[in-house]
Amino acid sequence: MTYLSSTQAVPDIPAVPRHVAIIMDGNGRWATRRFMPRVAGHAKGVEAVRATVEACVERGIEYLTLFAFSSENWRRPAEEVSLLMRLFVMALEREVAKMHANEIRLKVVGDLSRFDDKLRRLIASAERRTANNSRLTVTVCANYGGRWDIMQAISKMVVHHPNASDFSEDQLAPHLAMAYAPEPDLFIRTGGEERISNFLLWQLAYTEFYFTETYWPDFDANALDRAIESYQQRERRFGRTSAQVTEQKKAS
Repeated sequence: MTYLSSTQAVPDIPAVPRHVAIIMDGNGRWATRRFMPRVAGHAKGVEAVRATVEACVERGIEYLTLFAFSSENWRRPAEEVSLLMRLFVMALEREVAKMHANEIRLKVVGDLSRFDDKLRRLIASAERRTANNSRLTVTVCANYGGRWDIMQAISKMVVHHPNASDFSEDQLAPHLAMAYAPEPDLFIRTGGEERISNFLLWQLAYTEFYFTETYWPDFDANALDRAIESYQQRERRFGRTSAQVTEQKKAS
């Protein structure tokens, strides 16, 4: 299923966000402030992922998208990159059975060609095993970049429409890496930075942004609730006036 873009139509505006996207920032700084190696922060961050998944299920959120490893993160020290890959493998080996038991679907999007064979096999196996689950879809963006996503979608679109002289959003959208999910209602970035860092550039067009100083390892259900409360105080106009939004609410 391909969802209509928010630039083409006004989507439903749920009281609780249907789709939450998170940049999980601050693992290394969390560890450094405690005079611990950065690896300790990344390991603690895995626990925060588990807690956030549970909180999303409890709150009825349908889609959770996590930016785990960007296409630019290869620039980090080789030792840290190797550690992140090992943590990814361990998380897949330990968590997938629990996710499946709780009817959670796992998707991994990004340019996976750079990962080793073992990791790619684990990803494929996890996606197959959880494919029919519908309680919550957890997407892990790994070796992902928003510009990569748009470019790979363009390449596929051109192949599918070889004789076209002009293109539309409708033709591009099915080829985006997350065409199976609605656009995020709420984007959260932890760690104090206020940028989107090449994450979901297309999909965040009308998403509500929430930035927090909380480092990712300290992010929990209460922190998620604060982000949701902030989202609930926003007026989502999608190009309309406040008066139009009010009239629509009265009509409904």
